[in-house]
Amino acid sequence: MIQSPLLQTFGCYIAGTWRTASQGRTIAVVNPATGEHLADVPNMDATDAMEAVKSCETALADVPDIDARRAWLTQIDALLTSHRSELAPIITQEQGKPLKESLAEVDYAAGFFRVAANHIDHIRDRTLDEIIRNARWTVRHTPAGVAGLITPWNFPLAMLAKKLSSAMAAGCPSVTKPADLTPLTLIALWHLLERLNLPPGFANLITGDAAPIGDLFCAHPAVRIISFTGSTVVGKRLMSNVAPHVKRLSLELGGNAPFMVFDDADVEKAADALVANKFRCAGQTCVCANRVLVQRGIEQRFTDAVAIRVGKLRVGNGMADGVDIGPLINRRAWDKVEQHVRDALEKGAQKIIGEQPSRPSDDFGCFYSPQIISGVTREMLVSQEETFGPVIAITSFDDDDDGIALANETPFGLASYFFTPNPSRAQRISRALRFGHVGVNTGSGPIPEAPFGGMNQSGFGREGALEGILEFCEVQVVATED
Repeated sequence: MIQSPLLQTFGCYIAGTWRTASQGRTIAVVNPATGEHLADVPNMDATDAMEAVKSCETALADVPDIDARRAWLTQIDALLTSHRSELAPIITQEQGKPLKESLAEVDYAAGFFRVAANHIDHIRDRTLDEIIRNARWTVRHTPAGVAGLITPWNFPLAMLAKKLSSAMAAGCPSVTKPADLTPLTLIALWHLLERLNLPPGFANLITGDAAPIGDLFCAHPAVRIISFTGSTVVGKRLMSNVAPHVKRLSLELGGNAPFMVFDDADVEKAADALVANKFRCAGQTCVCANRVLVQRGIEQRFTDAVAIRVGKLRVGNGMADGVDIGPLINRRAWDKVEQHVRDALEKGAQKIIGEQPSRPSDDFGCFYSPQIISGVTREMLVSQEETFGPVIAITSFDDDDDGIALANETPFGLASYFFTPNPSRAQRISRALRFGHVGVNTGSGPIPEAPFGGMNQSGFGREGALEGILEFCEVQVVATED
């Protein structure tokens, strides 16, 4: 059983009180590194979710003003920062990532509340200076309604912070549904939120079966916006289900990020950036490099530089000192990574580095040693799909147009990266790439200060900055006779 001062109970939070599931069912949470049983959390259903939504409706009738909401956001930022050493081990124990990454995730999450507080004044009422048609015109940003927030398992705190900070800033009461694999971090967060004395029903947390809870979010008339991070398959289902009800969606879906290295790039810098980008969360991120595209003239030099760095990485339990890569979340994830590597090798790719992992016998301890494979072609699964694991798959290209075409040869458009010191070349390439995030000579992913989201089948809507708040607002114009 997990021990933490932030986990006094393992219940859900509805209308300002801690609850168990109405049917008494629970979900077991285990450590993906060791299989240790961490806790049992409520397995709530649509009936419980309905109660949470009703409490949001009550809260929506009396939304606190902007100054009160800004104070909450600032307090949450402070709470996360002051309790980072308690929150980070919870993340590592239920998700598996190294403790140093979990500490960074807490800091990243805190940033979204801080940035939302800084931007909240932009949604105050504003009145146009001109008298037009004998009327004075006021523009208001009102809460869109009750928000359903659905978060994934790879960044259990940060993905929620993106959504909750904006919903709170906009004044939308919310119901959060975390992934069943990693609910404990958010239970710990809600114990911290209790200190704010939020209005009952303003921020609810439920754990349980995603399908009936998601279906309720789609059908219930009070839920006016659903913010979801996860697979494109589920995102499409949400789009279909909300269509009859004409609801807002904010979707961050799958990616297939290219990482391009041009022949004039600083090879050492690019190699450092790739390793830092690729192996965070054991490669289980939607924005990490999935297709490494290297101009043919420097392919060998770049591959050698990356291999030196990958050879130094240590795989193991994220709570242990010196570990760089934790386990994959479960055996299903392990099997997908192994399928991609095997498919590539069978179709002619060459393994540059990487021990042959042994298939785990259980649904935990799914460690996968980092791999580099070269000679990757577009027909291979590793090029067509997100691998979501610690595999660097290298494809060579000839010139700029060839590289750009390969990068854009995907229905997804979440993140991309490329390296060249030539400013005019960089300007042309960045404009040609069809991705919501483009890193130029950096492997850095999204930050709270800038809006982030995808293009094409990677979704729509933005999180972070002012744009993230606006996703949860309706714009109302009031014309008053002067």
